[in-house]
Amino acid sequence: MKLARIISTALLLAACESTQPVQEKLVQPVATASVPSSADEKIFALTDSGTDLLSRSDVNRFIDNEVKRGHYSRSQLENFFGQVHYKPSIIRGMDKPGTSLPWYIFVQNNANSKRINTGNIFWQNNAEIIQAVSKHYGVAPQLLVAIVGIETNYGTTMGSYRVADALTTLGYHYPRRAEYFQRELAAFLQLAYEEKQDPFSFKGSFAGAMGMPQFMPSSFLQYAVDWDGDGHRDIWRNSGDTLASVANYMKQHGWQSGAPIAVPVAMQPTPRLQQIIDEPTALKYSAGELRQLGVVIPAQIGNQEKGVLYRLEKSSGEYDYWFGLNNFYTIWQYNHSRHYVAAVRQISNNLAGANSSL
Repeated sequence: MKLARIISTALLLAACESTQPVQEKLVQPVATASVPSSADEKIFALTDSGTDLLSRSDVNRFIDNEVKRGHYSRSQLENFFGQVHYKPSIIRGMDKPGTSLPWYIFVQNNANSKRINTGNIFWQNNAEIIQAVSKHYGVAPQLLVAIVGIETNYGTTMGSYRVADALTTLGYHYPRRAEYFQRELAAFLQLAYEEKQDPFSFKGSFAGAMGMPQFMPSSFLQYAVDWDGDGHRDIWRNSGDTLASVANYMKQHGWQSGAPIAVPVAMQPTPRLQQIIDEPTALKYSAGELRQLGVVIPAQIGNQEKGVLYRLEKSSGEYDYWFGLNNFYTIWQYNHSRHYVAAVRQISNNLAGANSSL
């Protein structure tokens, strides 16, 4: 009976036609993040309180809203919620306290020589697509390779959780961010509808991030691209779709072709400059304003250019200082971690195919 329900639902669904905190937490990309294991985990069809999901008022409100959107019928959505699995390891993973690794450790974990060498192989194997996508969107080819590398080690670590399970678990068992994950669940159901795929066929991270670029469902709907025109935006197996999706994201978030990501600066730390470094990431201060405060910025950066003053701990207690420009902020919007952006830059500038520094 259960198997029949699963098959019936799969056929029904597949047939459808139609502010950051002041002290930032460093977000490790999925490729190297410590994620909970789903192996040997007992699967629960019930909530942690022992009540079936369909008896919950918030779930029924969600179903009501989805029915109004016209993609799925009530019976299809009830079947969906009847088959999702509560995954307690996801809650444990989300509740682990975040750790802020110093740069000299973070860079070795995320932008080491092995990651760069593998990136060179990925580039060689996809050279024609990378060049075409880069030219079409005006986004540096080395950046595209670096993003895929730091996110999933070029598609080798994309996550093994069913996205339906991950988003439902977090949407209805993780009150702190329930609203966000319920929105992502709605976006995911729309994604499955548009792609004409069984929603239980999608795999991703324990937080619901998907594919080689680790897009959340809402990002998929906004930025994923069907590069080869086969009717699907396949960011799991298709390098062209993946690279074009990343390039589209960067372009839509303001990537400036030919402009640097960041430049090194010289400065003597003062309380005022340290206060600026500790502020939320934003293009708030101009190069001219920082020069007036004693920051030595390379001459090619005009006084009017705005950016982010930040530091990288090169060894214990020793820092290098940087001025991150518009392209820095563009990448930061992909992953809200300054270390992440710096690691992407590190990979980009050390790839063999890179003909200019970012």
